[in-house]
Amino acid sequence: MTLTSLLRPLAVLAVVCVLGAGGSAPAQEMSVPPDRAALENAIRDYILAHPEVIIESVRRYQQRQQEGAASLVRETIRARFDEIFNDPAAPVAGNPAGDVTLVEFFDYNCPYCKRVRAIVAQAMAEDAGLRVVFKEFPILAPSSTVAARAALAARKQAPDKYLAFHDALMENRSPLNPPRILAIAEDVGLDTKRLRADMKDDAIQTALERNRALADDLGIRGTPAFVIGDRLYPGAMDLTTLKRLIDEARSS
Repeated sequence: MTLTSLLRPLAVLAVVCVLGAGGSAPAQEMSVPPDRAALENAIRDYILAHPEVIIESVRRYQQRQQEGAASLVRETIRARFDEIFNDPAAPVAGNPAGDVTLVEFFDYNCPYCKRVRAIVAQAMAEDAGLRVVFKEFPILAPSSTVAARAALAARKQAPDKYLAFHDALMENRSPLNPPRILAIAEDVGLDTKRLRADMKDDAIQTALERNRALADDLGIRGTPAFVIGDRLYPGAMDLTTLKRLIDEARSS
Protein backbone atom coordinates (compact mmCIF):
# COMPACT_ATOMS: atom_id res chain seq x y z
CA MET A 1 0.00 0.00 0.00
CA THR A 2 1.30 3.47 -0.88
CA LEU A 3 0.85 6.64 1.10
CA THR A 4 -1.28 8.01 -1.71
CA SER A 5 -3.66 5.04 -1.61
CA LEU A 6 -3.90 5.28 2.16
CA LEU A 7 -4.76 8.97 2.16
CA ARG A 8 -7.12 8.88 -0.83
CA PRO A 9 -10.17 7.80 1.26
CA LEU A 10 -9.48 10.59 3.70
CA ALA A 11 -9.29 13.09 0.88
CA VAL A 12 -12.61 11.86 -0.51
CA LEU A 13 -14.16 12.08 2.94
CA ALA A 14 -12.94 15.66 3.29
CA VAL A 15 -14.53 16.66 0.00
CA VAL A 16 -17.82 14.94 0.88
CA CYS A 17 -18.00 16.65 4.28
CA VAL A 18 -17.28 20.04 2.82
CA LEU A 19 -19.81 19.62 0.01
CA GLY A 20 -22.36 18.38 2.52
CA ALA A 21 -22.04 21.67 4.34
CA GLY A 22 -23.20 23.53 1.28
CA GLY A 23 -22.14 23.94 -2.29
CA SER A 24 -21.43 27.62 -1.77
CA ALA A 25 -18.52 27.02 0.54
CA PRO A 26 -15.55 29.26 -0.27
CA ALA A 27 -12.79 27.57 -2.24
CA GLN A 28 -10.21 28.09 0.50
CA GLU A 29 -12.38 26.13 2.96
CA MET A 30 -12.29 23.08 0.71
CA SER A 31 -8.53 22.71 1.22
CA VAL A 32 -8.84 22.31 4.99
CA PRO A 33 -9.07 18.69 6.21
CA PRO A 34 -12.29 18.17 8.22
CA ASP A 35 -10.44 16.03 10.76
CA ARG A 36 -6.80 17.04 10.93
CA ALA A 37 -6.08 14.76 13.86
CA ALA A 38 -7.34 11.72 11.93
CA LEU A 39 -5.19 12.66 8.94
CA GLU A 40 -2.10 13.16 11.10
CA ASN A 41 -2.69 9.86 12.87
CA ALA A 42 -3.07 8.07 9.54
CA ILE A 43 0.20 9.53 8.29
CA ARG A 44 1.94 8.71 11.58
CA ASP A 45 0.71 5.13 11.50
CA TYR A 46 1.85 4.68 7.93
CA ILE A 47 5.33 6.09 8.67
CA LEU A 48 5.71 3.84 11.73
CA ALA A 49 4.74 0.85 9.62
CA HIS A 50 6.95 1.93 6.69
CA PRO A 51 10.00 3.85 8.03
CA GLU A 52 11.77 3.26 4.72
CA VAL A 53 9.56 6.02 3.29
CA ILE A 54 11.37 8.58 5.46
CA ILE A 55 14.80 7.16 4.60
CA GLU A 56 14.02 7.31 0.89
CA SER A 57 12.66 10.84 1.24
CA VAL A 58 15.82 12.02 3.01
CA ARG A 59 17.99 10.27 0.42
CA ARG A 60 16.20 11.97 -2.45
CA TYR A 61 16.38 15.33 -0.71
CA GLN A 62 20.12 14.95 -0.17
CA GLN A 63 20.56 13.89 -3.78
CA ARG A 64 18.71 16.99 -5.00
CA GLN A 65 20.84 19.16 -2.71
CA GLN A 66 24.05 17.58 -4.00
CA GLU A 67 22.97 17.92 -7.62
CA GLY A 68 22.10 21.57 -7.05
CA ALA A 69 25.45 22.24 -5.37
CA ALA A 70 27.35 20.45 -8.15
CA SER A 71 25.53 22.49 -10.77
CA LEU A 72 26.42 25.72 -8.98
CA VAL A 73 30.07 24.66 -8.78
CA ARG A 74 30.16 23.92 -12.51
CA GLU A 75 28.75 27.36 -13.23
CA THR A 76 31.38 28.94 -10.98
CA ILE A 77 34.18 27.00 -12.67
CA ARG A 78 33.01 28.14 -16.11
CA ALA A 79 32.60 31.75 -14.97
CA ARG A 80 36.02 31.89 -13.31
CA PHE A 81 37.88 29.63 -15.70
CA ASP A 82 40.99 31.80 -16.11
CA GLU A 83 41.37 32.40 -12.37
CA ILE A 84 41.26 28.67 -11.73
CA PHE A 85 43.30 27.33 -14.63
CA ASN A 86 45.44 30.21 -15.91
CA ASP A 87 46.40 32.40 -12.95
CA PRO A 88 50.00 33.48 -13.67
CA ALA A 89 50.69 33.52 -9.91
CA ALA A 90 49.90 29.81 -9.58
CA PRO A 91 52.80 27.39 -10.07
CA VAL A 92 52.42 24.84 -12.88
CA ALA A 93 53.97 21.39 -13.22
CA GLY A 94 53.70 18.54 -15.68
CA ASN A 95 53.07 19.45 -19.30
CA PRO A 96 52.41 23.23 -19.53
CA ALA A 97 50.58 22.60 -22.80
CA GLY A 98 48.75 19.50 -21.62
CA ASP A 99 45.25 18.70 -22.82
CA VAL A 100 43.90 18.11 -19.28
CA THR A 101 44.55 20.34 -16.28
CA LEU A 102 44.40 19.18 -12.67
CA VAL A 103 44.08 22.00 -10.13
CA GLU A 104 44.95 21.16 -6.52
CA PHE A 105 44.09 23.28 -3.47
CA PHE A 106 46.36 22.17 -0.62
CA ASP A 107 47.93 22.99 2.74
CA TYR A 108 51.45 21.93 3.75
CA ASN A 109 50.20 20.85 7.18
CA CYS A 110 47.46 18.65 5.73
CA PRO A 111 48.21 14.93 6.24
CA TYR A 112 45.87 13.98 3.38
CA CYS A 113 47.69 16.38 1.06
CA LYS A 114 50.95 14.74 2.04
CA ARG A 115 49.46 11.34 1.31
CA VAL A 116 48.19 12.37 -2.13
CA ARG A 117 51.40 14.14 -3.18
CA ALA A 118 52.99 10.93 -4.46
CA ILE A 119 49.78 10.05 -6.32
CA VAL A 120 49.72 13.38 -8.16
CA ALA A 121 53.44 13.00 -8.93
CA GLN A 122 52.87 9.52 -10.34
CA ALA A 123 49.94 10.72 -12.44
CA MET A 124 52.19 13.42 -13.93
CA ALA A 125 54.94 10.90 -14.61
CA GLU A 126 52.61 8.47 -16.37
CA ASP A 127 50.48 10.99 -18.30
CA ALA A 128 52.41 13.14 -20.78
CA GLY A 129 49.30 15.24 -21.42
CA LEU A 130 48.64 16.21 -17.80
CA ARG A 131 49.10 19.79 -16.60
CA VAL A 132 48.97 20.44 -12.86
CA VAL A 133 48.22 23.80 -11.24
CA PHE A 134 49.08 24.25 -7.57
CA LYS A 135 46.82 26.50 -5.49
CA GLU A 136 48.44 27.37 -2.17
CA PHE A 137 45.52 27.31 0.29
CA PRO A 138 46.89 27.65 3.85
CA ILE A 139 44.02 27.18 6.30
CA LEU A 140 45.18 24.77 8.99
CA ALA A 141 47.77 26.72 10.99
CA PRO A 142 49.83 29.93 10.98
CA SER A 143 52.82 27.87 9.83
CA SER A 144 50.77 26.86 6.79
CA THR A 145 50.75 30.48 5.68
CA VAL A 146 54.49 30.80 6.29
CA ALA A 147 55.12 27.68 4.19
CA ALA A 148 52.84 28.90 1.40
CA ARG A 149 54.59 32.28 1.32
CA ALA A 150 57.95 30.54 1.23
CA ALA A 151 56.86 28.27 -1.62
CA LEU A 152 55.67 31.18 -3.76
CA ALA A 153 58.83 33.11 -2.89
CA ALA A 154 60.87 30.08 -3.99
CA ARG A 155 59.08 30.14 -7.32
CA LYS A 156 59.91 33.82 -7.69
CA GLN A 157 63.58 33.13 -6.92
CA ALA A 158 63.97 30.00 -9.04
CA PRO A 159 60.87 28.67 -10.84
CA ASP A 160 62.57 25.34 -11.49
CA LYS A 161 63.02 24.78 -7.73
CA TYR A 162 59.38 25.30 -6.76
CA LEU A 163 58.39 21.68 -7.27
CA ALA A 164 61.42 20.36 -5.37
CA PHE A 165 60.62 22.68 -2.45
CA HIS A 166 56.93 21.77 -2.63
CA ASP A 167 57.73 18.05 -2.51
CA ALA A 168 60.20 18.52 0.33
CA LEU A 169 57.63 20.39 2.40
CA MET A 170 55.08 17.66 1.73
CA GLU A 171 57.57 14.94 2.66
CA ASN A 172 58.44 16.67 5.91
CA ARG A 173 57.04 14.88 8.97
CA SER A 174 58.34 17.29 11.63
CA PRO A 175 56.19 20.18 12.89
CA LEU A 176 56.46 23.06 10.47
CA ASN A 177 57.76 26.36 11.82
CA PRO A 178 59.79 29.18 10.24
CA PRO A 179 63.22 27.71 11.08
CA ARG A 180 62.22 24.28 9.76
CA ILE A 181 60.77 25.79 6.57
CA LEU A 182 63.97 27.76 5.92
CA ALA A 183 66.07 24.68 6.60
CA ILE A 184 64.11 22.74 3.98
CA ALA A 185 64.55 25.65 1.55
CA GLU A 186 68.29 25.58 2.09
CA ASP A 187 68.35 21.81 1.57
CA VAL A 188 66.87 22.20 -1.92
CA GLY A 189 69.37 24.90 -2.86
CA LEU A 190 67.44 28.11 -2.28
CA ASP A 191 68.97 31.37 -1.08
CA THR A 192 67.22 31.71 2.29
CA LYS A 193 68.19 35.36 2.77
CA ARG A 194 66.53 36.30 -0.50
CA LEU A 195 63.65 33.94 0.30
CA ARG A 196 62.88 35.79 3.55
CA ALA A 197 62.82 39.08 1.66
CA ASP A 198 60.63 37.76 -1.16
CA MET A 199 58.14 36.28 1.31
CA LYS A 200 57.15 39.87 2.20
CA ASP A 201 56.18 40.65 -1.40
CA ASP A 202 52.65 42.07 -1.56
CA ALA A 203 52.03 40.06 -4.73
CA ILE A 204 52.34 36.84 -2.73
CA GLN A 205 49.79 38.02 -0.18
CA THR A 206 47.47 39.01 -3.03
CA ALA A 207 47.83 35.56 -4.62
CA LEU A 208 46.98 33.81 -1.34
CA GLU A 209 43.94 36.04 -0.81
CA ARG A 210 42.79 35.33 -4.35
CA ASN A 211 43.09 31.59 -3.74
CA ARG A 212 41.07 31.85 -0.53
CA ALA A 213 38.32 33.84 -2.24
CA LEU A 214 38.23 31.37 -5.11
CA ALA A 215 38.06 28.40 -2.74
CA ASP A 216 35.21 30.06 -0.86
CA ASP A 217 33.24 30.62 -4.08
CA LEU A 218 33.77 26.97 -5.02
CA GLY A 219 32.59 25.82 -1.61
CA ILE A 220 35.96 24.32 -0.66
CA ARG A 221 36.13 23.90 3.10
CA GLY A 222 39.15 21.61 3.48
CA THR A 223 42.18 20.18 1.76
CA PRO A 224 43.01 18.64 -0.55
CA ALA A 225 40.46 19.62 -3.18
CA PHE A 226 40.79 19.09 -6.92
CA VAL A 227 39.26 20.74 -9.95
CA ILE A 228 39.35 18.60 -13.09
CA GLY A 229 37.45 19.79 -16.12
CA ASP A 230 34.30 21.47 -14.85
CA ARG A 231 33.99 19.45 -11.65
CA LEU A 232 35.20 19.75 -8.08
CA TYR A 233 36.43 16.70 -6.17
CA PRO A 234 37.05 17.30 -2.45
CA GLY A 235 39.30 14.97 -0.50
CA ALA A 236 42.21 12.65 -1.20
CA MET A 237 41.87 9.88 -3.76
CA ASP A 238 43.83 6.89 -5.00
CA LEU A 239 45.74 6.76 -8.28
CA THR A 240 43.13 4.65 -10.06
CA THR A 241 40.36 7.13 -9.25
CA LEU A 242 42.50 10.11 -10.21
CA LYS A 243 43.40 8.56 -13.57
CA ARG A 244 39.76 7.75 -14.25
CA LEU A 245 38.68 11.34 -13.57
CA ILE A 246 41.47 12.67 -15.79
CA ASP A 247 40.42 10.29 -18.59
CA GLU A 248 36.79 11.34 -18.22
CA ALA A 249 37.78 15.01 -18.50
CA ARG A 250 39.93 14.23 -21.53
CA SER A 251 37.15 12.34 -23.32
CA SER A 252 34.60 15.07 -22.65
